Amino acid sequence: MDFWSVVGSIFWFMILFAWLLLLFRIFGDLFGDHEMSGWGKALWTVFLIFFPWLGVLVYLIARGRSMNERAMAQAQRNEQAFSEYARQTAGAGTTSTADELAKLADLRERGTISDEEFQHAKAKLLGRQPERPVTSTT
Repeated sequence: MDFWSVVGSIFWFMILFAWLLLLFRIFGDLFGDHEMSGWGKALWTVFLIFFPWLGVLVYLIARGRSMNERAMAQAQRNEQAFSEYARQTAGAGTTSTADELAKLADLRERGTISDEEFQHAKAKLLGRQPERPVTSTT
């Protein structure tokens, strides 16, 4: 095998790989499009299966712009969902140790937790090992 045969084989392999990536991307877009009817999806699927190279080119020409718009809209929804999640997560962790101790003291005063449970939770909150009562085994 000479040098140009190897280069040609690599070129055709890259073309095949790019086509496969496009085909999977098109099927993802096709079945992710909520505005297209089931019959439209079925017809595009049959066209893509029986005429794969031509089907990919026709799909990109006919629906390439809307494919990009759907991808951008999905990216924006993902970004908004992540931003909302980050805000909720950051907001949930803003309580201070003093606030937690005040809640524990309130629970103890109302009788919800015992003094021993209060001391254990307080030690855990402050990062210390809770003291355990020494019991004799006699």
